[in-house]
Amino acid sequence: MKETILFDEGYQWIMFGRDPDKPEGIIDTNQFMIKDGNRNVLLDPGGIEIFSSMLACVTRYADPSEISDIFASHQDPDIISSLGLWDRAVPHAKLHAPWLWEGFIRHFGCENIQYCGISDEGGEIELNHTRLQFIPAHYLHASGNYHVYDPEAKILMSGDVGAALEPEGAPMFVEDFDQHVQKMILFHQRWMPSNRAKNDWIRRVRKLNIEIMAPQHGRLFKGDDVKRFLDWFEALEVGTGIKNTARSYA
Repeated sequence: MKETILFDEGYQWIMFGRDPDKPEGIIDTNQFMIKDGNRNVLLDPGGIEIFSSMLACVTRYADPSEISDIFASHQDPDIISSLGLWDRAVPHAKLHAPWLWEGFIRHFGCENIQYCGISDEGGEIELNHTRLQFIPAHYLHASGNYHVYDPEAKILMSGDVGAALEPEGAPMFVEDFDQHVQKMILFHQRWMPSNRAKNDWIRRVRKLNIEIMAPQHGRLFKGDDVKRFLDWFEALEVGTGIKNTARSYA
């Protein structure tokens, strides 16, 4: 699994992804870790199939005893089906996840980790060097869904918004936005069901100072490409992908 440091100024944002050893047929995902002294946070730590790879990567940066928090943007298995294994590896940690999905997420296993339900309005947690904000992203695509914004690092972890399906070896960052659009359009039309919800999210996010937008699948957006994505997404009619018989994934 490839490791990429996105931010390193007093604390770190690390991305884990492009795992060549993942089982065939499993969609590739981006996982994130914020390393901040004794407050280390895993963001969308991934499915059960990649747990061993993730644990190996994480322990290169922090001892499991130093993992204080886990965040799950929503209930999908590629986000959090590894929970039962993390529950044993970091039993002292807190899981920040939508209150709406608690009864579903607990099916993955949550006997030791404390479930901290995020209200519909969002929330925040304070680390040593920053205060993470949980930005509501309901219906994009889950009915209870959140993204994570770090105002110090100016990074938005945007879940499935901005996602694209990439072949092995794809670059970490978008290099040609116009060309990249073709990899995103069907995904967003099929998996994002509500233009109203989309536009509400865009209004929130335009108020943030973002240097990197980091989806859970595919390449990350940097600099001016963040605004290009917001403009493109705002103009896109979503919830229309059912008319297209091409295959898409969550």
